[in-house]
Amino acid sequence: MTRVKRRNRSHQRIPGQIYLWLAILIFGASSAITRKLTEIGANNLIGDRNPISLCNVLFVGNLCALIVLSAIYWRQWNKTTLQQLSKRDWFSLTVVAILSGALAPGLIFQALAITGVNNVILIGRLEPPLTLALSVWLLRERVNRWEILGAIAAFVGVSLTILLQPPSVPMMSMGVLNLGLGEVLAGIGSIAVAVSTIIGKKYLSQIPLGIYSIFRTSLGTVIFFLIALILYGREHFIDVFSPFLWQWMLVYGAVIVVLGQSFWLKGLRDSTVSTASLIGSFTPIVGIVAAFLILNEAPTMAQYIGGSLILVGIFLSQIGNLRHSSRRFASRKMSSTPAEQEVETHMGFKGI
Repeated sequence: MTRVKRRNRSHQRIPGQIYLWLAILIFGASSAITRKLTEIGANNLIGDRNPISLCNVLFVGNLCALIVLSAIYWRQWNKTTLQQLSKRDWFSLTVVAILSGALAPGLIFQALAITGVNNVILIGRLEPPLTLALSVWLLRERVNRWEILGAIAAFVGVSLTILLQPPSVPMMSMGVLNLGLGEVLAGIGSIAVAVSTIIGKKYLSQIPLGIYSIFRTSLGTVIFFLIALILYGREHFIDVFSPFLWQWMLVYGAVIVVLGQSFWLKGLRDSTVSTASLIGSFTPIVGIVAAFLILNEAPTMAQYIGGSLILVGIFLSQIGNLRHSSRRFASRKMSSTPAEQEVETHMGFKGI
């Protein structure tokens, strides 16, 4: 009987990893697919407007994601659970929703509009070392030398990716440095996600994952919509119900949002955090390959140099994760908000 149980357990682990790999393939390609959709819209203008603008893609994509999350986690939104949340819990959820659900996606989508996809992917790797540094400084977490070396390598790689870039338009002057505006926006977006991860670790450890995910997505979508209205006016969303937009958003929503999120959540429930973190770390590699295949965007010399160091950093960080003495999350299944945030830190942008 023991052998039979072990065989059954081994069979149950394999599907979880397969679901995660499928999700990573989808999420990794999301940036390239998003850029491709906007190019399609630019070639099919309605008047002088692009019906598949980045704002429309983000807004409609988040609505699709909210439908998927609600279908999976609606049972957690019950009166008993909600009454257990304190004012501090709701305040922390609100701050996280603003940072990671509205500000970061908006900045990253804007960066995709004015710089290369590979730049956005590689500069997004600023998030893991920054999260590690903030965890040590603010949360007094203990890390090993492998994690430190990995964070340093990734940070140097991101810095070289930014600094070695050829002059581009638009540029942003920061003292003696002239940096591409798209690169700066991607960096700020990564900082926002890192800060939200720290807040989640500190204050949201007891919040059910379903409440966290649905609240972040819904409030983040509303705030993004309001900010876009203030900055761009009502005309910016005038094509949000365009049939041309929705015929492509059905593809985007079905593949990236529905399939991607479904595979990801299914894989998380059937995998340990260490496994999910390892698989998630391959997202940047998938993204760069997808940018080449979908957009014919080959890496530049700066991206080769910086990306190589970032890959070294990912490798060293994974060694550190496997050797981490505390093993707080490593052998546990994905059921908490901080655990999901820790895994997503190694992934970067997921398209929503």
